[in-house]
Amino acid sequence: CVMSDLLRLGKNQDRRLRAGHLWVYSNEVDAGATPLGGFEPGQAVEVESAQGKWLGTAYVNPNSLICARLVTRQRGVALDGSLLVHRTKVALSIRERLFTRPYYRLLFGEADGCPGLVVDRFGDYLVVQITTAGMERLKEEVVAALVKVLQPAGILLRNDSGIRELEGLDRYVELAHGAIPERVSIEEGGCRFELSLGEGQKTGWFYDQAANRDAFIPYVAGRRVLDVCSYIGAWSVRAARAGATEVIAVDSSAQALDQLQQNLVLNGVEDRVSSLRGDAFQVLRELRASREHFDLVVLDPPAFIKRKKDLKEGMLAYRRLNELALSLIERDGVLVTASCSFHMQGDQLLRTVQQSARHTDRSLQLLHQGQQGPDHPIHPAIPETAYLKAFYLRVLPTL
Repeated sequence: CVMSDLLRLGKNQDRRLRAGHLWVYSNEVDAGATPLGGFEPGQAVEVESAQGKWLGTAYVNPNSLICARLVTRQRGVALDGSLLVHRTKVALSIRERLFTRPYYRLLFGEADGCPGLVVDRFGDYLVVQITTAGMERLKEEVVAALVKVLQPAGILLRNDSGIRELEGLDRYVELAHGAIPERVSIEEGGCRFELSLGEGQKTGWFYDQAANRDAFIPYVAGRRVLDVCSYIGAWSVRAARAGATEVIAVDSSAQALDQLQQNLVLNGVEDRVSSLRGDAFQVLRELRASREHFDLVVLDPPAFIKRKKDLKEGMLAYRRLNELALSLIERDGVLVTASCSFHMQGDQLLRTVQQSARHTDRSLQLLHQGQQGPDHPIHPAIPETAYLKAFYLRVLPTL
């Protein structure tokens, strides 16, 4: 069949796009006028309303629930390398104003006008994640744009996320430019960390929590700290360097804890930080059984709610984890609890933690509320870009 370059929406299905959102769902398309079967995955299309009004240029994937993503509302602007260079320069300009060192998320998908594309910067090295067929088609242009703007020493494609399967894409890791060393070094909060870009979780580091780690530093001096789901030690190292008397890091990954140990040595705090390997829930139960107590507990778990249908089960997991943490906190201690599950809103998380507090006969005071850092900007019209929540709670006996 002849491939169309026009995607027409059904009646009254353009409201979300007009409000600023960038996504088109498959049930919003006028399947009679422009059947989705007439498009190739990743194909560039012009989007118009049911009345024939031009709405913008997008790329399409007929096999995905989100069947199109808008990339520009300007006529005559093509989805090509030139646009990617421009968007990268715009994104870079705000990062360079906000960060003194080149360690941050450079491109954050829709919020930076690049749907389906994430780029993390580790000094001279870049890690790219492509999650959609439209961006996969532009892979070479993406790499060329990054080389032109930043002249990096190496670019690694970490296209091994499970979300790619929703777009019918294979998973792979590929060196796209230059060379990537086995370990790279970054700095955060006056601390140095070494990490693996090819073998670490996601892109190798969680930049989204950096501002929240900054905010927790005033709470740690002279305190005993428990860091749950520690990964390679961002919270633990920073707590020890800020004056914590003792830190215990908990993670299920032996590889992550090995790298954590190296980061402890790198920062000269190996004498104050120890680690426990195991499932977070089980380790917390064992600590409770041993009558261990901490002045500050950090909960930074992976997303328990990856899909909307997981909401009920995921909320229960957050409640159980927070209950266990609260049972380990000393009088007048502090709980730092976070969630990166988009489907669990901030008020739901706070309500869940409050339920955990009632169950453990504790009272809470909310001291500070955090979100993802400014290198993960939020698109006001796209709630999906606001996913990270962090609450700093003082834990008291029942008032």
